[in-house]
Amino acid sequence: MKRIGILNVKGSLPNFEDFGKLPTHLLNDNGLVGGQKAHHVLNGLIIPGGSIVESESITPEVERVIRKMDAQGKFILGMCSGFQVLAHKTDIGRKSPCPVEREGLGILDVTFHPLIGTDRVEAEVADDSFLTTGMKGKSVTGFHCHTYGDIRGDAPPVLFSQVKRTDYTDNPRKILAGVRNDEGNVVGTMIHGSLDENPSLVNNILNYLDTDEEETKQIYQANQELLKKIKGEIGIGLDIYADYRLSSNMDGLHQPISGNNPENVEIPPFLMIASTGSDSGKTFLTTGMVGALRRKGYRVGVLKVGPDTRDLVPALYLNKERMVNFSSIKIGGLGWKGLKEIINTLKGKKYDLILIEGVMSVFTGLLNEKTPFSAAEIALAGNIPTIMVTGCNKGGIETAALDLASHLEMMEKLGIKTVGAILNKVYHEKIAENASRYIKKSTGLDWVARVPKAQLAARGGTPEVEIKLENFCQKAMETVEQHLDVEEIMKMAKKPEFTGYRPYSDILDIYLS
Repeated sequence: MKRIGILNVKGSLPNFEDFGKLPTHLLNDNGLVGGQKAHHVLNGLIIPGGSIVESESITPEVERVIRKMDAQGKFILGMCSGFQVLAHKTDIGRKSPCPVEREGLGILDVTFHPLIGTDRVEAEVADDSFLTTGMKGKSVTGFHCHTYGDIRGDAPPVLFSQVKRTDYTDNPRKILAGVRNDEGNVVGTMIHGSLDENPSLVNNILNYLDTDEEETKQIYQANQELLKKIKGEIGIGLDIYADYRLSSNMDGLHQPISGNNPENVEIPPFLMIASTGSDSGKTFLTTGMVGALRRKGYRVGVLKVGPDTRDLVPALYLNKERMVNFSSIKIGGLGWKGLKEIINTLKGKKYDLILIEGVMSVFTGLLNEKTPFSAAEIALAGNIPTIMVTGCNKGGIETAALDLASHLEMMEKLGIKTVGAILNKVYHEKIAENASRYIKKSTGLDWVARVPKAQLAARGGTPEVEIKLENFCQKAMETVEQHLDVEEIMKMAKKPEFTGYRPYSDILDIYLS
């Protein structure tokens, strides 16, 4: 059987996508596969996305494997962070006054620089490689999910993506999204999902390996066994394992439902984690909840309001779910799919809970005439219960409590069901206890939790700047398990019912009343 490795080190995302159902073996940080040197065993290698560069997870043993396989002419595919591993260097200094550079292996003659991209894209094939043989001038699809996507250098280009937005700004254009080495056996691309959405790319890899029908069948069978192994561990290298209750039919999660009456099919319960503003800790708490529930054996799907799917990556790192084409809920024309379509897509899917992370303040965009434009309108349209989070790190605990109470009052006027509230980043327990009493008294809310400020490195603690997935995720999971009752949170969720979006005139009347 042909053996295709996937890199499984801290900060990598071996199940962020299916990679064409091709990986058959894990390449860990010791450089071995089944006790043997990986370059003697593997016929090809996929290096997935994640925070591999930021986490500095490429050991000398793994570097040796990659260089040996390159010299042997075996195929190597780097995806996003995996692409950056193969490059000369990556400037991870977003929001830094000077470059913060991480060295790569220099196999691909490019460097990376900050450029945020989260579009679903169509990309044009510009040249042949092991991945793109015979496809020059044709198009492939997938999605971007990166913080450092500005590629510069002299490596032969193989893919150009048509993007709509970068760095939070409308700027339609073609950007470089994939290159190869001179020999064509090493390719890096920023287009996630490209193997899953474009069978021609998978067929090119299988042809490069000269696989016959029986060998291809063996690869797919081995991939299913590998998937079960990957999903048993929470994160990578954290030594945390799930209470493994998952269905053996993993594909059932992402396939259309059967039957003639989809209205009778069960929908998983939904719960939104929204907030009073950015930097409140929504991503941190959502990540921790997903990890804590996963440890208990629950299957949790995560969605993001708006287009910035990068915020979902830490949760997906822990629960080993894929980023899918309904992971982003459209608001203001930005994002991947509308709420109604997403709810319909999730009918019959084997999730115990769908957790939705809001965007900015729950009300940001509420008064835009283009509807929906806010997380509040999503919660209202889907009748989705909401937990509100407020950070105490800016105006203090007292101000955070007042701000939260004001938000809850407006949510009640709009008809949004708030089921809980969290004072996050608490620095003084006695003050927070009194603030919680105020929130309960002024809003009638029963469930008000307090979470202390987590100690994270100045850099490496947020998807917006730089993230080391293993550190961020472990701290998030520990914090939630110590301070929140996730079983109680599970009970707050309910099945959504799409009732349509309120017209702008109604929202304005309520806001001004």
